[in-house]
Formats: sequence, structure tokens, C-alpha cells
Amino acid sequence: MDKVRIGIIGGSGLYDMAEVTDRQEVTLTTPFGEPSGPYLLGTLRGQRVAFLARHGAGHRILPSEINFRANLFGMKLLGVEYILSASAVGSLKEEYKPLDIVIPDQFLDRTTGRPSTFFGRGLAAHVGFAHPFCRVLSGLAVESGRLAGATVHEGGAYVCMEGPQFSTLAESRLYRAWGMDIIGMTNVQEAKLAREAEICYTTIALVTDYDCWHPDHDSVTVDMVVATLMQNAETAQRIIAEAVSRLPYVRSCECASALKYALLTRPDAMSDQVKHELAPLIGKYVEVHS
Repeated sequence: MDKVRIGIIGGSGLYDMAEVTDRQEVTLTTPFGEPSGPYLLGTLRGQRVAFLARHGAGHRILPSEINFRANLFGMKLLGVEYILSASAVGSLKEEYKPLDIVIPDQFLDRTTGRPSTFFGRGLAAHVGFAHPFCRVLSGLAVESGRLAGATVHEGGAYVCMEGPQFSTLAESRLYRAWGMDIIGMTNVQEAKLAREAEICYTTIALVTDYDCWHPDHDSVTVDMVVATLMQNAETAQRIIAEAVSRLPYVRSCECASALKYALLTRPDAMSDQVKHELAPLIGKYVEVHS
């Protein structure tokens, strides 16, 4: 199987890109269980890409039920070096309007109890996460969004909440008082795991509506949100296609070596089982016997 350098995580609507050719479904198993579904491999603008529906076919998986570790480990097994994530978000700022695109540069993690590391079980590792998104990839996403004709906001803080319920009014007002910009339910675990896997990661945040702080929020209907989602999916397709064609072949960012000084456990103190299972992640730093 050809190495796939670019992963795309989002809704199943992203699969419908007419430009994607040579389609092939691949089912993977990982030490962390099953991913959300099969990976759809294809060719886009001359690059091999892998699509994954975050919530499974037909949107069956709640945010708290997503097996983020399996999803990201599967991308690593495919050889992925870049991940473009497309996600629907609510806006916490008047100027971030429905149909706008935000390429955030920070997270606030409000989730509880979600597994968000590959490590443990006798292997301690601590990656840097001050800047949770790849700066190079995020910059390309901003440029690609503007070339695609979208209204793009560069930077901003993404609140990742547990869900599946949306915010209370008090919570929404609190996040605004804290200076947060957008709110969603999925991306912080993906970003943490991508960093541990030394994969560049950025989010194309698709604003569907204002969060409940907004005085017009109660007039928003499900039909209106779905219509916005459909338009956002088309915009995301254009941005992704443009970004894929512009990705550098050689990575110069810190993401590519995030584990270099992060592994604290001595190799002789690691179990052979853990070293073997995590070989795709740690193999270039720790000798793993087959």
C-alpha cells in the first residue's frame, strides 16, 4: 500500500469531493481498538490522502464515544504526516458569523475523562503543547481559505466542551468573558494525540451558528443549521483541495520531532509489549525488537 502523507478528518460529506480519484477503503485495527470506521484512501491534486469520518458512517458516534486514539494511531500506521481537521463550531464572537471559517491557534480543554495520550502503562512521555496547532499547516490553511473565497479569521481560542448537550447560557457567557472565540466538542484530543504521533495538525473550524449567548440564538432552527453545514462542507472541500496542493514535502516544524525529548522512561524499563505496540510512534527513538 502506498504511503499516505495527508489525513483529513471530518464529516462524511468531505468524501464527496469530485476531485478524489483512485478510491480505496482500508480497515485498520490498532492497539487502542477500532477507529470510527474505514479510512477512504484516494488521490487529490496528485497527493495520496486518507479521509476518516470522525463520527462514523451516518454520524452514529457521540463526541464522548469517539475512539480518538485509534483514529490517530490509524493515521500514523498509514504514514500520515499532516492532518487537516474540518469541524463545525459555534461562535462566541459577534464578528465570527455563520459560514465564516476560523483557523484557531489555541485550545481550552473543558472535557472530562477522555483518553488523550498514547502513553502510560509504564511509559511516561510529556510533549510540549503550548502551541497546539502546527504553525506551518495553519498558515497554509489560512492562505488556502482565502484563495477559496472564504471569510477566514486567523487565530482564536477553541473551547472544547464535553457535550453532547450544548452550553448553558451561564457557560456561554463565561467563555465569552474569558475571551474565547469558538466552541466545539471534538478537536482537542485529536490535536494532543497528533502531537504525540509527530503529525502536523490544524483545524478548519466551520461556524454554523452563534452559541446561546447571542440574542438571536433561539430563532435558529435545525433546518437552518443543516443548510449552513452543507454550505460549510463545500467550502471545506475547496480549502482542503487547495491546501493539499500546497503542502511542503519536507517538514521543518517542531511537530516532526515532538517526541525527541519527551520520552522520560529509560528504554530498559519499558515493557517489550508496550515498545512493540507503540513502535510506529517511538521506533525512531527506542530500539524495538521484532
